[in-house]
Amino acid sequence: MVAIGYVVRLLQSGLGNLGAYLAAHVLLCLLPAFFIAGAMAALIPKESVTRFLGPRAPKYVSFPAAALAGSVLAVCSCTIVPLFAGIYKKGAGLGPAITFLFFAPAANILALAYTGVLIGGDIALARIILSLVFGIGIGLIMALIFRRSEADRDRGPALGFEGGGRMTPRLWAFMILLAALLIAGTLKIGLLTGHVAQVNLPIAGMDRFQDTLFRLVPFDAAKGEEGISAQGAILIGLLALIGLSAWRGLGKVDEGFNRWTGVSLGLIVLTLALAATRMEPLAAGLQVFITGRMIAVLLLLAALTFVTRRYFAAHEVQEWLWETWRFVRQIFPLLVVGVFAVGVIRQLIRPEWIFALAGRNTLLGNLAGVVFGVFLYFPTLVEVPIAKMFLGLGMHRGPLVAYLMADPELSLQSILMISAIIGRARAWTYVALVAVFSTVSGLIYGAWVDGASLWLLALYLLASLALLAIALYLVDRRGRRVLTPTEGE
Repeated sequence: MVAIGYVVRLLQSGLGNLGAYLAAHVLLCLLPAFFIAGAMAALIPKESVTRFLGPRAPKYVSFPAAALAGSVLAVCSCTIVPLFAGIYKKGAGLGPAITFLFFAPAANILALAYTGVLIGGDIALARIILSLVFGIGIGLIMALIFRRSEADRDRGPALGFEGGGRMTPRLWAFMILLAALLIAGTLKIGLLTGHVAQVNLPIAGMDRFQDTLFRLVPFDAAKGEEGISAQGAILIGLLALIGLSAWRGLGKVDEGFNRWTGVSLGLIVLTLALAATRMEPLAAGLQVFITGRMIAVLLLLAALTFVTRRYFAAHEVQEWLWETWRFVRQIFPLLVVGVFAVGVIRQLIRPEWIFALAGRNTLLGNLAGVVFGVFLYFPTLVEVPIAKMFLGLGMHRGPLVAYLMADPELSLQSILMISAIIGRARAWTYVALVAVFSTVSGLIYGAWVDGASLWLLALYLLASLALLAIALYLVDRRGRRVLTPTEGE
């Protein structure tokens, strides 16, 4: 009976993590991200991407451009993956695409500002410098290691829908509106989070419904768990309806629009609008607060509808919706599996183990910070208050930086999704590089906090760079040996 009860708790934790994630984080960030990725793949001319991010673009242009693009997106490692897939499919080089994938979750403007306010300006400064240096470094290394396959890819036929060579005003307007929808759904400012009106729906027993959800899926807020709210349950139900209708409505849109297309798009609009509200279950009914975020989301959706109908041909809209559905079908199932697994693993790992390991600035302590960031993933910006909690419980500031470098970048679900896009070899190489660089960053920063001299820090950095240079030399040498027979044929 004890074993059965333990298994039930594990399943409850997995389902609770999945339910909370789908309800609280997917709708207003991941859904717009999928539509942006679909638009990139279907509508943006390949030349517009490759001019700045392509493998033939100058490195002093492509890598800073990738970091700059990532800095304005307050998204987590799951949300950034569809955007990464979109620019990579459209012709961006592997190196700049990896820099974009790394930099956006770790060092976007909101994450840095929140880190500075809640933990300290020193951690925020370390985060931006290390993320910029290591993000570009990891991108360069990935481009070097896989340069042969990237060269073959660059010589291959263009992928996806090809428009003209440049972005037209209608495309700029369309992409800006989609990006604004993503930002409006994630930005945490009073104008958006505050409410302007409220509606009381006379649905009796909503408080009991909420209590039932908390009993079915218990949670511990101290561990970063959120539980499933009544609003979350409603949104999960709408997500299920979207999936059922989109299977025929968007999955077959390349053959033409059908009634299921309208149903699925209507459900998406309704779901985004409800996700942007705030709901409180009461004994007398459900209290719905009309927030500034809801108004912004509806206005942007209306503007997108107008621009789409007015300036895009039917076949372009079909291509956009089909590419969006293709990304959802490829990535979303892996996301579900990964989030569920994280919820289960979170119950298996005891926080006191991490604190005992990461109380000092040691190699093991920094590795523990990295591992904790991978297996106990928290959504964007949530890692900051969790990091503050770790700090208060005795975690050293070195392992804390290692954790803040790894948590936004790596999670089980993001690793699975990246593998589906660029292959397992490239994905696990990226994971290994992020783990190594995060550990090194924690060790160096922790040594500085402990009062190590600048000479010793320089020695640490030079030793790390020397080992990296040797590894890259060996990789490059092996790659040249492989390339030489091929080129002589």
